[in-house]
Amino acid sequence: MNKNQLVNEIAVKANIRKKDAEAAVSAVFDTISEALAKDDKVQIVGFGTFKVKHKEAHEGRNPATGERITIAASNAPVFTPGKALKDQVNG
Repeated sequence: MNKNQLVNEIAVKANIRKKDAEAAVSAVFDTISEALAKDDKVQIVGFGTFKVKHKEAHEGRNPATGERITIAASNAPVFTPGKALKDQVNG
């Protein structure tokens, strides 16, 4: 499912205009993104938790040449599903 399909489903299920559903979906995504950019976590009980995982700098190898390289430290967004979501997916 892509964003447009999500917006359509929300518009139908919530009985709202597609334009309003688009605004709501965008607001949710923007709010989660902004919280993660501030290194906050977003916990939605029953659904899951969005948080930032910090990866330290480390050495690796270039697979083509075998040369040692330094991989820079980075931050990555991570989603951990909640129990209710896991149970629903697993049937």
